[in-house]
Amino acid sequence: MRTAAFFASAAIAFAMPVTAQTSEPLDEVAAQEERTGRVAQQLWDWAELGYLETRSSALLQDELESEGFSVEAGIADIPTAFVAEWGEGGPVIAILAEYDALPGISQTSSPTREHSAHGAGHACGHNLFAAGSLTAAIAIRRWLEKTGTPGRIRLYGTPAEEGGSGKVYMTRAGMFDDVDIALHWHADDENSAAARTSLANRSAKFRFRGVSAHAAGAPERGRSALDGVEAMNMMVNMMREHTSMDTRIHYVITEGGAAPNVIPDFAEVFYYVRHSDADEVRALWTRLEATARGAAMGTGTEVEWEIIHGNNPLLVNETLARVMDQKLRSLGGIEYTPEEREWAETISQSFGDNAIPLEEAGKVQPYAKSLGYGSTDVGDVSWATPTVGVRTATWVPGTSAHSWQAVAASGHSIGHKGAQHAAKALTLMAAELFSNPELREAARAEFDAARGEDYEYVSLLGDRDPPLDYRK
Repeated sequence: MRTAAFFASAAIAFAMPVTAQTSEPLDEVAAQEERTGRVAQQLWDWAELGYLETRSSALLQDELESEGFSVEAGIADIPTAFVAEWGEGGPVIAILAEYDALPGISQTSSPTREHSAHGAGHACGHNLFAAGSLTAAIAIRRWLEKTGTPGRIRLYGTPAEEGGSGKVYMTRAGMFDDVDIALHWHADDENSAAARTSLANRSAKFRFRGVSAHAAGAPERGRSALDGVEAMNMMVNMMREHTSMDTRIHYVITEGGAAPNVIPDFAEVFYYVRHSDADEVRALWTRLEATARGAAMGTGTEVEWEIIHGNNPLLVNETLARVMDQKLRSLGGIEYTPEEREWAETISQSFGDNAIPLEEAGKVQPYAKSLGYGSTDVGDVSWATPTVGVRTATWVPGTSAHSWQAVAASGHSIGHKGAQHAAKALTLMAAELFSNPELREAARAEFDAARGEDYEYVSLLGDRDPPLDYRK
């Protein structure tokens, strides 16, 4: 039987070196540089939360329609999700675009800590993700038309990656069933096309209900919902000792009462559970639910919960990843202007002993297969069709995602430059895939072997509808 290693090594032979043949797609990307920066900045200014990205989604749709794409909005029962397509015949190559921001973290584009009044921010760089993917889709559309290459390029507008699992609902609805290959990318503090997997995860809001009473005058009449939350948290924290190494469990109390002298009759805690194996997430979840029931029983309260999101782990396709790595290496890393370097040096100072030399932005990291401890709804897409991604240095080296430094760089020319760099890599990869049927076939063979003959897609969300109000 041919193994994944065989398919990965075969991909090297299929990969087309970057020559004059591939300069034309890059010319098309260069022509979109102003658009990349403009769209990225507008999305950063709006910083709309998951499933509420009305203006962000509309802007992307307008840009695509102006380039001749046909656009279908509101797919998979999600108002801010869409698919845009151009071309006919040939293979279908998809590019994913995210555009939701994170709540509770805001920052201006200053290189020093400077809160914005907005209350939300693109701390994961999804404004850049959307802009870079948009540019790549338009560049490939123009290249297809100029060269007469058969094929269809699609851009999928995918809302609410941050805890909303927008792509899962799209996958569940069959939106990727006829896609040959899916491409994605992400903001980062380094350039890499390494074959990095992700953790499966599931989240839920556990809601405890008790009885209100005067905390001093009649404590015997009350039953604290907050006690239920705290009892659950205590038991879960003890449970951590008895879980496997890949397990990640984290929570935040979203509501715990308003005044100390009022016994709260409602409290809520929001939990995430992650593991590299989706079945282990399910097993951990059974234990998590047991702690909730036990906490309610012990505190005289009632509890119910709502699953909010769930993602399968990313299924790596090394046949594609090695070719993407080659494309990224042909481009090299990111070069700062003197002004950008000065700005980046100020950001870097905020990292203290964790600072990394700025020169790392100019490098491409070694290729390797590794486990990433984050989670993404791209994971579900990767089980529906062969999928490959790339990361570029949109942030100052040393920056962590979900930080104020990430927000700042995502609204700065350094971020825009990284998005443009990602667009180049995606465009080169897409052009290769349209031109190279052997590569597509090898990627599909590895994909089919990895899933197995009896594979059946099962989401970690069950049959629930998209939680369109989870950020309200």
